[in-house]
Amino acid sequence: MKLSESVLPRLPEGIAVPAYDRAALTAGIVHIGVGHFHRAHQAMYLDRLLAAGETDWAIWGIGVRSGDALATRLVEQDCLYTLTAKHPDGSTTSTVIGSIIGYTSAAQDGEAAIARLADPATKIISLTVTEGGYGIDAVTGAFSGRDDERITADLADPTSHRSWLGLVVQGLRRRRDTEAGPVTLMSCDNMQDNGHVTRTVLTGFVDAVAPDLRDWVEANMTFPNSMVDRVVPGTTAEDRERLRTQFDLEDAWPVTGEPFAQWVVQDDFAAGRPPLETVGVDVVDAVEPYEIMKLRLANGNHQASCFFGYLLGYEFVHEAIADPDIHAMLLRYIDTEAVPTLQPIPGVDMNAWGRTVLERFGNPQLRDPITRICEDTSNRIPRFLLPTVRDQLAQHGPVTICAAVVAGWARYAQGTDEQGRPIDVQDPRSAVVTPAARAESTVPGSFLGLTEIFGDLGDRPAFADRFREAFAELESAGTRALVRRLAG
Repeated sequence: MKLSESVLPRLPEGIAVPAYDRAALTAGIVHIGVGHFHRAHQAMYLDRLLAAGETDWAIWGIGVRSGDALATRLVEQDCLYTLTAKHPDGSTTSTVIGSIIGYTSAAQDGEAAIARLADPATKIISLTVTEGGYGIDAVTGAFSGRDDERITADLADPTSHRSWLGLVVQGLRRRRDTEAGPVTLMSCDNMQDNGHVTRTVLTGFVDAVAPDLRDWVEANMTFPNSMVDRVVPGTTAEDRERLRTQFDLEDAWPVTGEPFAQWVVQDDFAAGRPPLETVGVDVVDAVEPYEIMKLRLANGNHQASCFFGYLLGYEFVHEAIADPDIHAMLLRYIDTEAVPTLQPIPGVDMNAWGRTVLERFGNPQLRDPITRICEDTSNRIPRFLLPTVRDQLAQHGPVTICAAVVAGWARYAQGTDEQGRPIDVQDPRSAVVTPAARAESTVPGSFLGLTEIFGDLGDRPAFADRFREAFAELESAGTRALVRRLAG
C-alpha cells in the first residue's frame, strides 16, 4: 500500500496512525526546511499535540530549493510519513505522523509560499535550514550572507526569494500591508542562541533590502531561543524495506531516530503559542544553560569522535563510540574540558548527562554514518567546540583534547586517509580549508591561520601548541597512537 490518507484505516496493528481529523486542522505554523530532523522532532511533538485535541497548530511546510523532492514525494502521500524509533535492543516503534497538512515549493510557486506566510492564521514561522544557512560570519557573529549564494542573490534582487530570508521578508511585507498581525520567527536549528541569531540575521537582511520594514519587525515579531536534541540518521533503503515487510506499506520519505528527544523553548511568542508543555516540551524563561550543555556535550562529542573514527576506519558513529580508546578519550573530554565550562542547571548532573549522550550515540540500531557528522565542519566546529576552548583558556584550563580534535579535522580535511584513499570532504569552505590543511604539513600555522574560522586562536600558545603537537603526532605515529594518548 502506498502511504496516503485513504490507506490509514487498512494499516495493520503495530503502527500508530493519526486518530484526529486532519481536514479540521488549521496551519498555525509555517515551517521552512522540512527535512529529516524537523519531521522526526518538531513535527512529532505537534502530532502529539493534535492527538490531544488541539486543532489550530498544524504545520504547513515550505521548501526554497529548486528540484525539491519533497514537493512531489510528500505531497503525493498527503504529507503523511512514518517515523520509526530504533531502540538499542533492536526493536522498533513506528508512527504515521499527520501534523504536516500541506507543502509548497517556493521555487515552483513563490506566490503561494508568500501568501501562506502572510496568512492571518499563521502565528509561527519556524526554521530548520542548518547552522550554515543563516549567513552569519563565524568570527564576528554579524550577518553577512556572503558565503551563501542564495542569500547573496536575494541581497542583489530581493524579489528573487531564492533564500529563506528573501522569502520571509516578502511574506512579512505583505503581512504588514494586509494587517495580518504579529508573528513569531522560531529557529529549530542546532546552534547556540538560535533565536538571537535569527533576529540578527533577519534585521540585518531587512536593513539591507527593506529598511521600511524594520519598525514593523521590531513591533510585531519575537524570536524565541530553543534547544533541540535527537539523533536522526539519513533514511536508508533498508528502512523503507522494513516498512514494506512489516506493514505492507510503501513510504517514499520515512524518517528514523533514536528513542530520545528533547526540546526546550523560550516562552516568548508574539501571537500566542501551542501548549507545548503538555507534550513533553520544556517551556522556560532562559534556554541558554540547556543549549550550552547540549552543544558542548552532545554536538561536541560528535565532533570529538567523528574524524578520529573515520581515520580509524569506522563507518558508523556507534562503532567509533564502542572503540575503547575513543570512548575513554570522550569521557575525559566530558569531565575535564566540557563540563567545567557549563552553567549549572538545577537537578541536572552534567557528567551523568554526558555519559547518557555516549549511550545514545552508541545505539547500534541508528547506523548513523560518520561522514554525516564530518560534513559542514567549518560551521560546526566554531559553534560546538571552540566556545569550550575559549572558556577554558579564560580560566587557564586544559584544551588538549579540543586541540587534538581540530588537528583531527585538519588531517581529515587533507582529503586522503592513512592508507592514501581519497576522502570526500563536504564543507562549504573546502576551497580554503583543504589547501590550508595540506599546507600545515610543511608550514605550521597554516590551518589555524584561517581566522574566519578560528579567530585569534592561532596566536594563543596554550591552544596552538597543543594543536601542533597533535597534528605532528597524527602525521608521524598515526591516529591510533594519538587517541590512545588522549585516552590516558
